[in-house]
Amino acid sequence: MIANRLQQVLSEIRQAELAYQRPTHSVQLLAVSKTKPASDIAQAYQAGQRHFGENYCQEALAKQQQLGAFDICWHFIGPIQSNKTKPIAQHFDWVHSVENMKIAKRLSEQRPEHLPPLNICLQVNISDEDSKSGTALAELPDLCRQVASLPRLALRGVMAIPSPEDDFAKQRWPYQQLMEVVRTLNDSADMPDLDTFSFGMSGDLHAAIAEGSTLVRIGTALFGSRS
Repeated sequence: MIANRLQQVLSEIRQAELAYQRPTHSVQLLAVSKTKPASDIAQAYQAGQRHFGENYCQEALAKQQQLGAFDICWHFIGPIQSNKTKPIAQHFDWVHSVENMKIAKRLSEQRPEHLPPLNICLQVNISDEDSKSGTALAELPDLCRQVASLPRLALRGVMAIPSPEDDFAKQRWPYQQLMEVVRTLNDSADMPDLDTFSFGMSGDLHAAIAEGSTLVRIGTALFGSRS
């Protein structure tokens, strides 16, 4: 079942790439495996999936131990508590949910020297919701420049979770605003190019791809309802 669902999701991504004139395979799938057992991740891996996203540090570390024989790229996508930065820095390849310089600095200081720099996306609270984490869009340029200076991090892009909308145009609007700021940053001589845009879930997959997403986060459509 997971293998079949994986192919269905990948097919939808490829169709959206075609519909919105995106290059083929320019959008990658991040399988959100929070609350799911290691056996489900193993099934998806055996069907060809390599990138998995986890929200809870302790849960993820247990799965990493069980799946140590698999060449998985692990992404941390949940809120980050200060007391969890060390295991995240030590055991993940990507972190999508950095929202301030304090957390970024701790991740940089705690990233082991023998590992490559930790790939970072800055989370933007694009809809200005009190219930969601993330930096304000207006503060993104300054935060990007500060994080880009840290030695053990590789600033790669941005992550956003807009407020839910049913209307397609309204789904696209927050991403349009975010990408406008990103394009300005990419034109700056003092900034590394941002190339990773972590947005889009099952409900707004097409809107996100239409506006430039390079990484869509899908969980329920792959693994079923959350445990």
